[in-house]
Amino acid sequence: MAEPGTSAQLRDLVYLDFAATSAIRPDPVIHAITDYLTRIGATPGRGGHRLAIAAARVALECRQAIARLLDMPGDPGRIAFMFNATHAINTAMRGVLGPRAAVVVTAFDHNAVLRCAHKLSVERGVEVRMVPGDASGTLDEDALMRALDGARLLCINGASNVLGTTLPVERLCSLARAAGALSLVDTAQVAGELPFSAAATGADLVAVTGHKALLGPQGIGALWVRAGLEIAPLLVGGTGGDSLLRDMPDAMPDRLEAGTSNASGIAGLNAGVRFVLARGLDARRVHARRLKVRLWEGLDAIPGVRVRSPMAPDAAPIVTLTADDIDPAALAARLDREHAVLARPGLHCAPEAHRILGTDPSGALRFSIGWATTEAHVDRAIDAVATIVRRSTIAAHAPD
Repeated sequence: MAEPGTSAQLRDLVYLDFAATSAIRPDPVIHAITDYLTRIGATPGRGGHRLAIAAARVALECRQAIARLLDMPGDPGRIAFMFNATHAINTAMRGVLGPRAAVVVTAFDHNAVLRCAHKLSVERGVEVRMVPGDASGTLDEDALMRALDGARLLCINGASNVLGTTLPVERLCSLARAAGALSLVDTAQVAGELPFSAAATGADLVAVTGHKALLGPQGIGALWVRAGLEIAPLLVGGTGGDSLLRDMPDAMPDRLEAGTSNASGIAGLNAGVRFVLARGLDARRVHARRLKVRLWEGLDAIPGVRVRSPMAPDAAPIVTLTADDIDPAALAARLDREHAVLARPGLHCAPEAHRILGTDPSGALRFSIGWATTEAHVDRAIDAVATIVRRSTIAAHAPD
């Protein structure tokens, strides 16, 4: 059974938007942030006094925890803190893609990848090669192999934030490596939710966000860069050391960490990752899959509802749907207003995935299960959708 959140107001809601943000967080995460602000308050790497040293210790512990959870080999200093996965993806793509390089993206990618690729095509003449996929979450591998020829980078969506489906990351990284390309894995819907090993996949770059299944606050994430790979920094500025250099230092993580870090966010992320580690991903997956099956089957049984996300065995706990007689945004608004059920409508910043589903331009309604979701939450959501859709269908087909 999931543990309750700390806010009574949040506990009164059926929050099923964890794929966007874990708005309900465990007590240790909240306590870690407030403790950091009251007991330490300083910034890692900014001074040699006791508070700066304590701050640096928390940052190191967080890097170590991330490395342990995601099996990132070598020096944990290869993990640079970012604002979120978008920041990490932009840093990685802009850091390795030079003028007229070729980047391979897929139809499942988030706009963090797609918009960065587009901007690089305008600014640097980067060639963007899109690999199509289908509604089952599968890539066209023949098209992928053609796209990899002469490419510099392959961007891999670990799990779709629309379908929930996963890609064979280890195989894709291997194909990229064989073609002489680097691989960047977006773990926004994977980290803390599904098993992932940077070492086993052979990834070159891994983008992480902290505010989803890792249960940290907004504004903190990370980018892991494998040993031996040099990357140009996205931002330049103070690092707390090597101040005589006009260029950013070569050593990680300073090379990518310009400016004052989100130290309280790091403390919260550290607590969130350790919370996930302590409870184990296996137990998390069993809990999430059981609830996903219950939600998927319950919604699929409602007349007028079409569940768009496949029931894949190793998918993220996401269930996306459309209804015949009500727009996704209107359905979401009524769920919130009439039943205190919170879900996310729209295109979910993944327009190509919705084109595959045929749900553009209005998108779909996404439910996403998290650590605090219970059977009662799932059942309330199913009942609420059934009630609204039934009433909408009656109203839509009533005689004038």
